[in-house]
Amino acid sequence: MADGPSGDQLVEMLAALANPIRLRIVATLAGGRDYVSHLAREIGVSRPLLHMHLQKLEAAGLIAGRLELSDDGKAMKYYEVTDFDLHLTAAALAVAAQTLTPKES
Repeated sequence: MADGPSGDQLVEMLAALANPIRLRIVATLAGGRDYVSHLAREIGVSRPLLHMHLQKLEAAGLIAGRLELSDDGKAMKYYEVTDFDLHLTAAALAVAAQTLTPKES
């Protein structure tokens, strides 16, 4: 995405960020990586609800998750923000729009 996301990627990214819970997740992870249980407490949502939102953000390429073993051998999933940079201008939107996948009517 050096020249910016494609139209389809941009739509997916903006859709993912359009949800207040997902926006709070990204904002929290901007302060550093975190594991699911702690992140759920920080955001104030259940783990199942958090997982649904994390999947959407990960599919959009905004966050990445990785399983790690804790010192006591417990598997913990950590998430962190990816290195994305969205700079929206009318010109950038026009370029992205040219690459949108046509939708069938």
